[in-house]
Amino acid sequence: MKKTLTTLFALLLLSAPVAAQHTNSSTAAASNANSKTARRGPIFRANKEQIKQAQALLKQRGHYAGEQTGKLDDPTRDGLRKYQQAEGIKVTGTLNALTLEKMNIPLTDRQKEVWKQIQASQTNTNSR
Repeated sequence: MKKTLTTLFALLLLSAPVAAQHTNSSTAAASNANSKTARRGPIFRANKEQIKQAQALLKQRGHYAGEQTGKLDDPTRDGLRKYQQAEGIKVTGTLNALTLEKMNIPLTDRQKEVWKQIQASQTNTNSR
């Protein structure tokens, strides 16, 4: 009986640090995930109609040969990269606010708000 109690006690002592390690690592991982999410600013997204308009313009300029699907697929992204390079703007392959403005595609009110937030956060980051 005494031997059994000693064995159980020893097992508890050995398992406690493992349980504590597991708890700390998952807490740290959750903390890292939250901090990464918290640092990320607003995300600008083009809508389906804007993508269709961009595809039409890219097609006119010979940067895109596909249909106007309203989907930001790989051929559209390739066309956007070509357009952005030709226009001398940052080459991202995304339909961001700057590219939409350069294409004379109007932004929605919500997109204008997000774009202002992005510009403000970039200004704050650059001034540090």
